[in-house]
Amino acid sequence: MARKAQAADKLLVGDRWRGTEDGYVFATGWGDPIHPDSVGALMAKTIRANNEPKEGPRPAEPLPHARVHDLRHIHATNLLLAGVPVHVVAARLGHADPAITLRVYAHVVRSAEVAAADVFARVMSGAA
Repeated sequence: MARKAQAADKLLVGDRWRGTEDGYVFATGWGDPIHPDSVGALMAKTIRANNEPKEGPRPAEPLPHARVHDLRHIHATNLLLAGVPVHVVAARLGHADPAITLRVYAHVVRSAEVAAADVFARVMSGAA
């Protein structure tokens, strides 16, 4: 959706387009990157709108405060817990070396190893 919207903006402004060939994830209508604080402010505003709706009831479980960077950690953690190989997660995160990913997410990898050991123990005991 964002790529289509940027392509439409690019056609609309023509030669005045200031973006790059690949575009930015978050850009102005002219193709310039928006300031990173704008994205963070939008995320906070979205969470607040969910937690404190102008109409209707508040959610039973409000969303916690989160930064855009937290989404990166959620993404990596969920991939690792789902069994995606570390080198694949490292590539998605842009880590040149999977060792970086292993250092940052060591606790997740250990958790997945414990879960795998539990599964193996159940299989071996015939409980699976």
